[in-house]
Amino acid sequence: MPPKRRNRLLAVAFVLVGAAAAVWLLLLAANESLNLFYPPHKVVNGDAPVGVGIRAGGMVLEGSVQRAPETLQVAFTLTDRQGADFQVLYDGILPDLFREGQGILVRGQLDASRVFQAEEVLAKHDENYMPPELMSLPTNGGSGLASPAEPH
Repeated sequence: MPPKRRNRLLAVAFVLVGAAAAVWLLLLAANESLNLFYPPHKVVNGDAPVGVGIRAGGMVLEGSVQRAPETLQVAFTLTDRQGADFQVLYDGILPDLFREGQGILVRGQLDASRVFQAEEVLAKHDENYMPPELMSLPTNGGSGLASPAEPH
């Protein structure tokens, strides 16, 4: 093979390998920044991955909030009010609007024992707001939550 042709072939091969590496790195970065939402029934059924950053949402089960006396750690149960409940642990300051019976979103990871280790807890901001992911959950009569039929 003449040297000129061999150099062109090497240059094309180098460009193709570089482009493939760039695409692979972009896909890897996109996959790591993906933060999927899981309702309680998918967390309980095992559809949510363990050890991967996800978002989950539901209603805080009444009577489930337990606060550690000397730390900021809080444990509570998220439910869809249809029998799917899972435990959430959070170490930090909860939003002012956090309370039992209210819809919330948590961001974090499931550990090996399927307990959700939350990094962030997000609560609704007023009486009429419901995160779109939680609109399909049934509401508790006295919780003040918006139902899908109510205007926003």
